[in-house]
Amino acid sequence: MSQTETVRGRTVMVTGATDGLGLETARELACRGARVILHGRNAGRAEAARREIRASSGNDEVEVVLADFASLHQVRMLADEVRGLTDGLHVLVNNAGVYQERRHVTEDGLETTFQVNYLAPFLLTNLLLDLLLAGAPSRVVVVSSAVHQRAPVDLDDLQGERRYDGYSAYGLSKLGNLLFTYELAERLRGSGVTVNSLHPGAVATKLLRAGFRSSGGLSPRDGAQTAVYLAASPEVEGVTGKYFFDKRVASSSPASHSRELRAAFWERSELLAGLAADEPASATA
Repeated sequence: MSQTETVRGRTVMVTGATDGLGLETARELACRGARVILHGRNAGRAEAARREIRASSGNDEVEVVLADFASLHQVRMLADEVRGLTDGLHVLVNNAGVYQERRHVTEDGLETTFQVNYLAPFLLTNLLLDLLLAGAPSRVVVVSSAVHQRAPVDLDDLQGERRYDGYSAYGLSKLGNLLFTYELAERLRGSGVTVNSLHPGAVATKLLRAGFRSSGGLSPRDGAQTAVYLAASPEVEGVTGKYFFDKRVASSSPASHSRELRAAFWERSELLAGLAADEPASATA
């Protein structure tokens, strides 16, 4: 099976797909023949991205869905909208992210970086698990960062109320991505749904400029290649619960492998996201 054939005619969703890594990931998957559900929060930018991808890929099967991840209500509405577009989802790329130097709180009363980068994807993925199971073999791809390696963890201060700095908040959200990846992969083992995470490298995006004062780095197209690899390559068919960099399995922090921390994060996340006991949270839910 060729790399193209793994996604041709299959439905993929990319969050945060109006620029940077998300746009390039969506474009590449459209070029490979996938039906792409392109998520953004701004209607004008999302429509411009759709036109650009359709023109550059020659693929008209590119659809737009809108939601601001700083609103868990909008995330739930997004899941409902996606459910109305397809009976089965084959790839979900959780890419959307922000970096904020100063602490801000969402309408849900949660710290913005934590919610947008971690909790919203946690909620969205759980709400779309029925579609991913229906589309199996299917894949969840989570964009993390090497910054997770130095993330401070205080389960009693996940919202940065006692002490906050942008770098630590970003690192914590990216550690959360990995804890979620490993825990969900374990829960879904044998279901046909794989879950993997990645560090894209230092990519020249607005997030890198905002958070790290850098205008250098990889091009977004180059930075998107590991996400595309995990979404489309036959080489990782059946591979799950791994962290990748440059299309290779990489080592993540000791904290990311703590079963106790994984369980605690999951439990806290269910409470914060308002996931009811009867909503899908595992292959057997």
